[in-house]
Amino acid sequence: MRRPGVTPVLASAAALLLAAGCSSGDGGASPFDRPTRASGPTKPGSDGDSPSSGKPSSSPSSSAPAAPSKGTAKVVRTLTTKLDSPWGLATLPDGNLLVSSRDTGKIFKVDAASGQKTEVGSVPGVSPGGEGGLLGLALSPDYGANPMVYAYFTTASDNRIARMSYDDKRPTGSQLGAPDTVFKGIPKGAIHNGGRIAFGPDKMLYAGTGESGDRGLAQDLDSLGGKVLRMTPEGEPAHGNPQADSVVYSYGHRNVQGLAWDMDKRLWASEFGQDTWDELNLIRPGKNYGWPEAEGKAGKEGFVDPVEQWKPKDASPSGIAYAKGSIWMAGLRGERLWRIPLDGTRPAGKPQSFLDGKYGRLRSVVATDDGGLWVTTSNTDGRGKPGKEDDRILKLEIS
Repeated sequence: MRRPGVTPVLASAAALLLAAGCSSGDGGASPFDRPTRASGPTKPGSDGDSPSSGKPSSSPSSSAPAAPSKGTAKVVRTLTTKLDSPWGLATLPDGNLLVSSRDTGKIFKVDAASGQKTEVGSVPGVSPGGEGGLLGLALSPDYGANPMVYAYFTTASDNRIARMSYDDKRPTGSQLGAPDTVFKGIPKGAIHNGGRIAFGPDKMLYAGTGESGDRGLAQDLDSLGGKVLRMTPEGEPAHGNPQADSVVYSYGHRNVQGLAWDMDKRLWASEFGQDTWDELNLIRPGKNYGWPEAEGKAGKEGFVDPVEQWKPKDASPSGIAYAKGSIWMAGLRGERLWRIPLDGTRPAGKPQSFLDGKYGRLRSVVATDDGGLWVTTSNTDGRGKPGKEDDRILKLEIS
């Protein structure tokens, strides 16, 4: 198991970063220059809450044509209802879904045909509270040969990632094996726990973390808070990371809760702002995304500006997915689904919103094999106004 902690930058790692190049808007600064650490706690914000080298292309060129500037999204089915604080969502090879319950620490299987819910097990050690609890889920990249479920969760002392074997033939409620902690030591707090995990096209495990309410952690390279992390399935620093002995992939984040790759294997992430701007960022290795020195498109030297930004009342983003040439982003406080059409690394048009206020807070978005989306609501998380059918998983047709 990889222990937290980051040692000084190695010369070889610096050379690797120089080879990766600098993105526009970063002023050409060294990716691991350390701006002055800001002090003081963050006040609660808008959440109410490859084979690839791991180096996203800095070019707007793409093997995909630009997405149409306008698209559509329509709910065609409510798959299931009455979920308790759903957070993570993962698709099994047979098309059925696994969904985590933040506040109970349980994982459920939802049949994609009937919507029937079955408890597969609980994750030991989950300590729910505030925005913490059982959060993101991901399946092992070699799931067919090695069926493992990865979970990001809050304990009494930290946020961590564990993996558990999954066997559908075991008795109901006991289909998860004992957890094997692969990574621990991520800062926890009542707010800003991050929590999204996903395996990339390079079969490495990525995790979005929050600064846990201590804004200075986002700029502190010796902290795992306010970062995008990249590691092997065993929790070790992945080859090609900015520092050879560190899982830190990018920094200067406030609270990352959405991760997705486009068809050219570029990594995108959604991020909660505080009072001014929520963000959609194109993640580049070693880059500084500004928090708390910059929020939104600040144009400050040394920081990477977001590709798109929103007022927190319109977004407060959580999960994202890539489908039909666009990023689809769930909004919590905004209570809507955003579509951001892409032309390579740039928007192909203005963001569009769908489902505005119709289903309340939205948490997770997962692309389906037939080109649609699964979307979960998040009205039982303590910040919404749940109806008698909440929370739900919705099936959407999109274009």
